[in-house]
Amino acid sequence: MSDFRRSAPALEVRGLDVYYGHSHALQGVDLTLDSGVFSVVGRNGMGKTTLCKTIMGLLRASGGSVRVRGEDITRLSPARIAQAGVGYVPQGRRLWRSLSVSEHLSLAAGMRRGAWTIDRIYETFPRLAERKDHGGAQLSGGEQQMLAISRALLTNPHLLIMDEPTEGLAPVIVAQVEEMLVRLGEDGDMSVLVIEQNIGVATAISKNVAIMVNGRINRIIDSARLAADRELQQRLLGVGVVGVHAGPEADIEAADAGAEAEARPAPPRAPSTAPIRIYISNPTLPTRWSQPAPIARIEAAARTLSTGVARIEDAARQKRQAGAVVQSVSGPPVVLVVGTLDTKGEELRFIRDVIARHGLRTRLVDVSTSGKLSTCDVSAQEIALNHGRGGSSVFGSDRGASVTAMVDAFANWLRRQGNVAGIISAGGSGGASLVAPAMRALPVGVPKLIISSVASGDVGPYVGPADITMMYSVTDVQGLNAISRAVLANGANAIAGMVKARLDDRAGSERNVPADLPAVGITMFGVTTPAVQKIAADLRNDFECLVFHATGVGGRSMEKLVDSGMLAAVIDLTTTEVCDLLMGGVFPATDDRFGAIIRSRLPFIGSVGALDMVNFGAPDTIPERYRQRKFHVHNPQVTLMRTTPEENDRIGRWIGDKLNRMDGPVRLFLPEGGVSALDAPGQPFWDPEADAALFTALERSVRQTSNRQLIRIKRHINEPEFASAIVNALRPLVGRPGTRRKVAR
Repeated sequence: MSDFRRSAPALEVRGLDVYYGHSHALQGVDLTLDSGVFSVVGRNGMGKTTLCKTIMGLLRASGGSVRVRGEDITRLSPARIAQAGVGYVPQGRRLWRSLSVSEHLSLAAGMRRGAWTIDRIYETFPRLAERKDHGGAQLSGGEQQMLAISRALLTNPHLLIMDEPTEGLAPVIVAQVEEMLVRLGEDGDMSVLVIEQNIGVATAISKNVAIMVNGRINRIIDSARLAADRELQQRLLGVGVVGVHAGPEADIEAADAGAEAEARPAPPRAPSTAPIRIYISNPTLPTRWSQPAPIARIEAAARTLSTGVARIEDAARQKRQAGAVVQSVSGPPVVLVVGTLDTKGEELRFIRDVIARHGLRTRLVDVSTSGKLSTCDVSAQEIALNHGRGGSSVFGSDRGASVTAMVDAFANWLRRQGNVAGIISAGGSGGASLVAPAMRALPVGVPKLIISSVASGDVGPYVGPADITMMYSVTDVQGLNAISRAVLANGANAIAGMVKARLDDRAGSERNVPADLPAVGITMFGVTTPAVQKIAADLRNDFECLVFHATGVGGRSMEKLVDSGMLAAVIDLTTTEVCDLLMGGVFPATDDRFGAIIRSRLPFIGSVGALDMVNFGAPDTIPERYRQRKFHVHNPQVTLMRTTPEENDRIGRWIGDKLNRMDGPVRLFLPEGGVSALDAPGQPFWDPEADAALFTALERSVRQTSNRQLIRIKRHINEPEFASAIVNALRPLVGRPGTRRKVAR
């Protein structure tokens, strides 16, 4: 692309005229989008969709011009415009009824190469992954909209035009689309023109907003001003409270909401960029004989309020705040007592009372799926409303599906609570499975305890990489007796002690304001220990080095801290868990390995430590297909298998795909002298050909840029010079010590 093309605006519309018969739909429209995300709003019938169709060549302009990156596309066909790098999300979705989700995506994915792949789409919209074999006609309206957006993104356009992208989506998906649009604007690889009726969305994603009136761009206004000025919205757009779809009822509903707020004082809430879904669980004043209102009735009466508090220029600040170790507090700290009250009510209330005697605030939360009414602080019906498809998805005849839906609903609910000081649960395997996923999503350091009959077995599936404490219940959690009272009391006293100690420590820290060092996560294996020791020694005066043993859960634990916002950078020296994932070893990573780095854009300094080996147990446990391979017995319980050139090629391509999805600073160092203590001249795994296959696969698959670099070093991974290169790469990416406040506590 020429320098002129690079410097030209992403979209330039000049004097655009379009007629429908004798009706002058667009009247000399002038619009320029240099880069990022730009919103256009207006009442129905003002010409917004006509503008989109004309840019895409679906309507013929009577006059004026449309240029994309300096190229005149006014007279091109829609196919040529799409090939030139313009993507389109039409209003009304326009999907094929007979094609499945995966077929829709496969068709779009073949047009242009880029960062958006089918795997990334499924990661962004997990619901599409669940429905990938369903036809377009079998999807709900929200799912169809997700698919329409995904189809456009898969063309990897330079300019993306989105006509009503959030129409028909659930609030949680609207928030997801908002976040995605803000990220697209920050990345700079794609410019986005958004036609949106939702004022909250339009002002949240764009610094300025164009207002369209009677086929013309009436004015371009600062989005913060538009979002804050209701009178201006009403005058220019006819907006009440909710958005331009609001009719005469909007102001009435707003008045009702205000009356409810006055009658029922609520604690202050943390700012949110997402639309707010308002549910009234008791439409009439309750009495002691009242029955719970049906979920369908509650959802039918709910209304959505859009908020526009997040500006695109505030995105970086908000992400830093979201990554803080301690969540923003909305009310005094509270300990959650969570479980299935329909079967464990007596035990959970006993735990609550013990905690309350310590002077701590508690909330009793019901996550049962039977639909029975229980006396508690947060009912199962209220939790169920947090499911992406509504409460009706939780209470069904299929118990397995109901439990799965409640797990998601509770996790969504818990993420919205900003004052959780600790959480405890008691139950069997089902109860532990209900609460553990949400607990794992809480930041490291927040006390988490599960009392369960399964705690004496393999607790890995429940604990994962999180700091969850599990206590064996001895007897089943089924009624109170001499044993259960003692065990449950111990658990309640333990969580109370942890919470009080943490609150006291936090208060002391705020008074003393210690000069904490930024934390850096480092992965290590026994065969990369010298390198890690050298790196940690060189960094110890400026950084707090947290070392993670790469045994499958080690990498997950490090990435858990990344997701919790507790690390300033990652030195992923030892990526051996990928070998076990791909070859069937006993210390495997998950498919989400490197996912936290992708999501957080944290500085990533990595290497290929111990990618020469796959871990198995004792020799007699090695799979039959590998019996003729090269092995090294590390100890009686661990046998190492040397990777082949073919396997290293596969490993390199897998890691390369992950690195390409990282938008933050990336430096991957390749030690030409060997990748582990066993991969050196005279050592059992020395194999330059296999290492060369790994390095070549990485260099071929990684799209190198100034921000994403592969660096070859003519040293062994454990040589001091290699460690020094790692340290020298870290410092300029993280900045001066103490400038970041992401510190493990």
